[in-house]
Amino acid sequence: MRNQPRWTLPAAVAAAALAATAAAALPAHARPAEAPAGDGPAAAHAAPAAAAAPTDWPTYLITVRRGLDPGTVARSYGITPVHVYRHALNGFAAPLSPDQVTALQGTPLVESVEQDGPASGAGATA
Repeated sequence: MRNQPRWTLPAAVAAAALAATAAAALPAHARPAEAPAGDGPAAAHAAPAAAAAPTDWPTYLITVRRGLDPGTVARSYGITPVHVYRHALNGFAAPLSPDQVTALQGTPLVESVEQDGPASGAGATA
């Protein structure tokens, strides 16, 4: 019995198209750029640094599209995740500013952006 999925040509083409769309949807500062030549000041500022989130920003759970690395998506938006999920869901948790929430909700890379809160399981026993 074969447990691994078989890739067909249409599925492979669709995956490649999704990857191309995902790369185009990244913000301009997150797109890969040519590395500056030499080791001068321009080389030191090649990638933007992620700013630390204020403690009063609420934490959100962000689910990214299947096939994309959630850590890479977070870094591309200057976000430092509190946790990266790769099993139960494909996403990350992070404190976000209102502008970051809006940016993530408007990109095709992200399936959902939900504010974190208490959770409970129906019928769960201790």
